[in-house]
Amino acid sequence: MPTDLPPPPTASTRHLRVIGAENLPTCGCLIIPNHLPLADLLRLQTQLPGKKIVLLVEAEGAHEPALRAYLERPDVEAVSFDGNQADPSALRDTLRELTDAGTIVLFVPALCATMKNPVTTVPGGRLELLTKVGVPVLPVALVRESDLALTFHSRHDDEVILAIGHLLTDDELSLSQYQEEMFALSEQAFSASHRLEESLPMAVLRGLKKHSRCRVIDGKDDSTLTFDKVLAAAAALSRVIRAETSKQRVGIVLPPSAGGLIANVAVLLAGKIPVNLNFTASHASITSAMKRADLDRIITVDLVVRKMQSFPWPPSKNLFLMERRMPALKLSIAKWLVLSKLLPTSLLASMLGVERKGGDHEAVLLFTSGSSGEPKGVALTHRNILANIIQFGSRLQLEKEADSILGCLPLFHSFGSTVTLWYPLMEGINLITYPTPLETKKLAALIEHHRISLMIATPTLLRGYQRGVNREQLQSLKLIVTGAEKLPQSVAEAFEARFGKRVLEGYGLTETSPVTNFNLPDPDPIGESADGFGWMPANRFGSVGQMMPGMGVRITEPDGHHPLPLHQSGMIWLKGPNVFRGYLGDPVRTKEVIDENGWFRTGDVGRVDMDGFLYIEGRLSRFSKIAGEMVPHEAVEDALTKALALENESSRRIAIVGIPDAEKGEAIVLLSTLPGGPEQQEILDLRYRLLDRGIPPLWIPKKMVRVQEIPVLASGKLDVQGCLNAALAAV
Repeated sequence: MPTDLPPPPTASTRHLRVIGAENLPTCGCLIIPNHLPLADLLRLQTQLPGKKIVLLVEAEGAHEPALRAYLERPDVEAVSFDGNQADPSALRDTLRELTDAGTIVLFVPALCATMKNPVTTVPGGRLELLTKVGVPVLPVALVRESDLALTFHSRHDDEVILAIGHLLTDDELSLSQYQEEMFALSEQAFSASHRLEESLPMAVLRGLKKHSRCRVIDGKDDSTLTFDKVLAAAAALSRVIRAETSKQRVGIVLPPSAGGLIANVAVLLAGKIPVNLNFTASHASITSAMKRADLDRIITVDLVVRKMQSFPWPPSKNLFLMERRMPALKLSIAKWLVLSKLLPTSLLASMLGVERKGGDHEAVLLFTSGSSGEPKGVALTHRNILANIIQFGSRLQLEKEADSILGCLPLFHSFGSTVTLWYPLMEGINLITYPTPLETKKLAALIEHHRISLMIATPTLLRGYQRGVNREQLQSLKLIVTGAEKLPQSVAEAFEARFGKRVLEGYGLTETSPVTNFNLPDPDPIGESADGFGWMPANRFGSVGQMMPGMGVRITEPDGHHPLPLHQSGMIWLKGPNVFRGYLGDPVRTKEVIDENGWFRTGDVGRVDMDGFLYIEGRLSRFSKIAGEMVPHEAVEDALTKALALENESSRRIAIVGIPDAEKGEAIVLLSTLPGGPEQQEILDLRYRLLDRGIPPLWIPKKMVRVQEIPVLASGKLDVQGCLNAALAAV
């Protein structure tokens, strides 16, 4: 080695954890990691003692300065290749020669832009070339603890978790196989993080104290509470709750509001589990939920009790009416306000009796929407919720204590719970609440007045903004994320044309805490190359976005467990620290969706593309099997929307359901609120319109049912079970 060179950088392994060390290669192979900054490159090399290592670098790729300097050292052996070349033969020959000689070839990914800072990462499609070279491939995932930090965590933790996969030696090695293995490794590494051991109340307490000047604004009356006052009120209330009930869980029946927020925090600080009940569900469903949750106290207010006469309220002695009880706590609130300013978080936690660790114990109980059947109790753990906040929080570009979120989704909805309740409290995002997502004119006024940055809505709710809302009112929005049902292209295009804002589709389920995917605005490219090197798309229309960090995904046949390639349509299975452990007191239905290895069967059919974007092609319950063919209801609805020129309607006018049919198994029925003439003539007319659009004959509705309105849940999501009931009642 030339004497004028500085010594090569070294890496300490003191902060390195290795998962799958038994998979370290004993023969020549190509290692493809998810990302590899210089420090981690050196750490990885320490796990390969005595091995000859050659670095594989994409020609003219962008790298961090320290890594670029290291690659340029004459004592570092590196091979470059053109990532855009179509013919891999030259690369294949080089890699085969090296690996046959026992050399470890280590691929060094180039920089790609993300929503935050540039990081090294691997665009899936750009790796297709490397999976065609015919040499064994070893996937490796690296996760830094510092990348999993919430705002109150130390950013100086440089521990790295290294997950080593299985050597992929099949001659038919594909990008799909590599991606599936890498998703699984990412899940293993992420799930091993110590960050996920904390309890939810401890994390909320730390967030409220750190961001004490952030605000919760009640959009109904413009009353404002800073986070320190939220903490003081919740702490005082928690003492009362702890004294008045010995039950594990406490019911809450409140809309999104400052009161609803305080009630939830107070229940947590009391060492109990909040259960926000779905007051829009049927009497039987609510009663069942209350019984399964074993509730003896419900926190609410007089106004809610008076408005909801049909709700199965318990005896008045079991109701905790906030506006009657909170005035008596003024002195206690004042005391906790002073203490919260004077004492460190650890001492406050001790005084409140808050457990430091939560792990896999139940933290929050939610009930599924029941959109396609009876609601199920989803017991989300401390680990589930903290993991999900870290996952989606790491992808957002919201400025702490400056940006704000619109919190109008029901607190019994999984997004209303994790995304617009726990997340802003922990991360210091201002929260503007409103009791319903349906009053779009009022919500638009709030967005304009408070300069709201993030809005979450369903496609059905987005239609409501098309009427009576001015373009200027939504100008402050940085992100408009939609989910719960497929985003029709017509809705997205109409919204963007009116407001100049792109709607970005996401995906999640109550059982996944809930966020697993969402699209983001495209980042700026790194570098100036004509082909956009250093740039990876952050959104792709029709998809629900890329997987959140730490999510594993696999695809199987819809009706079974036989594995399919990720790029082929089938049943979507997910695994991750945000995935729940089972339904409350329901082992039978739990076994139907959770396998012995912790994989969750989502019930949705879809695929993953070459760059890791997930496409949802429909919920299995929203498919009909007609004469052996799977018919997607949402695709039929989209075709009908265009055929009937309903793109700009402010509310949902049609819905497709499948009902039993003696001849072909199922029959397609169209629910419609549209006025019209004789049903048979309209069905015939629709048939011709759909055939002209290339819709297969089997997909065309057999019958039309007129309804006053299309059943929709309080969250804005289509009520599939309500639609089916309406169809069955009419035929």
